[in-house]
Formats: sequence, structure tokens, C-alpha cells
Amino acid sequence: MNAKSRLNGKRFVVGISGGIAAYKSVELVRMLRREGAEVQVLLTPDAHRFVTPLTLGTLSEREVLTEIFPANENGSWTKHVHLGLWADLMIVAPATANTLSKLVSGVCDSMLTAVALSARCPMLVCPAMDHDMYEHPSTQDNLETLRSRGTTVMDAPEGLLASGLTGKGRLPEPVDIVSTAAVILAYSTPRSSGPQVLVTAGPTRESLDPVRYITNRSSGTMGFELARAAQRLGYQVTLVAGPTALETPEGVARVDVETAREMHRVVMDNRNADVIIMAAAVADYEAGEVAGDKIKKGDGDLTLTLRRTPDILRELGTLRREDQVLIGFALETRDAEKGALNKLHGKNVDWIVLNNPTEAGAGFGPGTNKVTLFGRDGSVEPLPTMSKADVALAILGVALPDISREA
Repeated sequence: MNAKSRLNGKRFVVGISGGIAAYKSVELVRMLRREGAEVQVLLTPDAHRFVTPLTLGTLSEREVLTEIFPANENGSWTKHVHLGLWADLMIVAPATANTLSKLVSGVCDSMLTAVALSARCPMLVCPAMDHDMYEHPSTQDNLETLRSRGTTVMDAPEGLLASGLTGKGRLPEPVDIVSTAAVILAYSTPRSSGPQVLVTAGPTRESLDPVRYITNRSSGTMGFELARAAQRLGYQVTLVAGPTALETPEGVARVDVETAREMHRVVMDNRNADVIIMAAAVADYEAGEVAGDKIKKGDGDLTLTLRRTPDILRELGTLRREDQVLIGFALETRDAEKGALNKLHGKNVDWIVLNNPTEAGAGFGPGTNKVTLFGRDGSVEPLPTMSKADVALAILGVALPDISREA
């Protein structure tokens, strides 16, 4: 199996600390992106002396982060937590003696060290420094401590160093780091021992004839990100997906459906889940009668008779267990809050997630979203505009604070 087949679609956090070998990390980021991976770069303040955010941001196609409290985060200070859950693997390359010490002792003074403390994914550390620093007992003790905690540490190769000396301390070549990363991911198995979560996502398609159907603009991204986030938090996740081109999140059991009635059947079969999140944009109406042959174009207008589809959320609210958490979504373009509250109380759910696709930052597709959570206890939690991955983590953090999950 080649590296590309293993890294395509994987998510990497690459932390770069302040050493001369930081220039090699530019090639590392380029290689990961070429293999189809997503890369978030974190620079320590000293790393700015050796490489620029402009270069790394251009290669990664993401804003490079340094501070725990970025100036442009609109009050969101939990980016380190989100990245720690987002990543499939965190790579620290180069890891200087100073950064190694911070990783071992738990110092949290930059975005790199904060994400390292928050990360639930494997970590790969690639030390690089002068030979005497590398061989010093303090450094070797730190490396051994990291290994004992389950961190993969690559040995520093021997060769000519920036000081002019020759010895061990060079940063491994980017191609070797990528190969090691691929091996780590190949043998990493996702956790799936926590409470059961059922997530619905995407649109439904309601046939009119053999070639035409009624649908909506939902891409399924929000539901897929919720399933991905729940799995990373240790839940056992079943994803019921309408027609979408999105890839199944790793560790998630997926059931594909097409129509609202098919989704209704699968959801009812799995309605005993501990948490149910109805993020799908289920069609409210279906054809009263599906034509057996293609409907031919006539001279006049065509009138369609539509009938209601099953109200899955309302039925779940009627049948729910007392200890079950039920979360619904409300997409509204007019009188949004009123519509969300009507749905909250009328369908007996714990939370309604409201969004308006006409607002800036919200809408369909893989981009950002802007939502407000309304709780049955009267609480209101507006969230700022964020990526849908971050929105998913925030929704779970607000709606599921008391559900036990694997640490």
C-alpha cells in the first residue's frame, strides 16, 4: 500500500518549533498536501525566525496559527480543543530541545503546545538540534518519557549539523516522516466503545418518475461532521445518509438511503440509540403517485399531487426514552426563532439547532455555518460563524455535557 492511498483525506496538525531545520518542514507540508491530506500548521513564536506563515499558509491553504488566543477568532478561544479532535495525526517537526521539554512537562504557552495537550490522536515527534544537545541526558530522558506515553519518536539521523559539527541531531528527511506517518495511521484503530449515537445527514430524493425527483440543496456536510466529531469523542456512531458524494468518516457505520420513507424505516430500527441527532434535510412531501414511465412534456402546465412524508422527528419525540437525548435541526428563512421554538416544544426534543441559509457564513455546502442552539430548559446558545467541523464539536459540547464518554 503506498503512502498516497493511506494519507488521502487524512487530517494532520504539523507543529513547527524554532530551529534551523524548520526549513525542511516546508517540504513536509508540501508532500502531505500532494498526497491528498489536509494540513493545519502551527508555529511557535521562535519558528517565525526561520520560516514564514505566508509560505506555509500558501502550501497548506489554511491560516497558520501561533497564539492560543488569535486576534481574528471573534471571541472563540477553543481552537486548540477543536484541532485536537480534528486531527488524525499530530506531527512536531522539528521538535527542539525546548519544545520537547514543554511537551513532557505540559507547558501550554503556544497553540502548538495547547493542541498537543488537547490531542486525542497519535503524535509523531521528530527531534532536531545540535549533537551535544541531542545526546544530553535531559533530552534523552524527555524522549524516553514521550515514548513511554505512546508517542512515536523518530531518531535524529547522523550527519553535518548547522554548527559545523558532525553527529546525531539532524531532522529526518520529509519523505521518511511521511512514510512513518502512513505506518502510524495504518495501525491506528478508532475508538468505538462509548454510548450509541444515531446521526442523519443529507437530503432525500422523492421520485416523480424513473428519471426525475424532488430534492433540496443539502450537501450533508453538517451531519457528516457531527458523525465524525461524535466518533472522535468515543461514541459508537451510526450515520444514516441521504444521497451525497461525501466519504464515510473513519470508524462510523453508514447506512445509505434515498427517500424519506427509507430514512424513517432505518431511524425507527435504530431509535434506541442513547443520542439521536436529526441533521438531515428530509423532504416534507413526496409524489402522490410515481409515474411508471417518464412523464412526457405536454402543451400545457403540469400539476403534481404531493402528500406528506412521515414526520420522523415528531415520532421520535413521542417514542423517546426518558434518558435519551434528542437533537433536531431547524432551517428557517423567516421568523427563524419562532419556527425553532415551535419545533422544540411541538416535537418534544432536547435541543433545536437553528440556522438560516440566507445569512452570511451559513448555508449549504462544505464551508462555514452559523447556528443558535435552543434548549428545552430555556437556554439559548448562539455560536459564531465557524467551519462546520468546529460547529459540530461546539454542538456536541453544548448539548451533550453530561453523557459519559471514553477519555
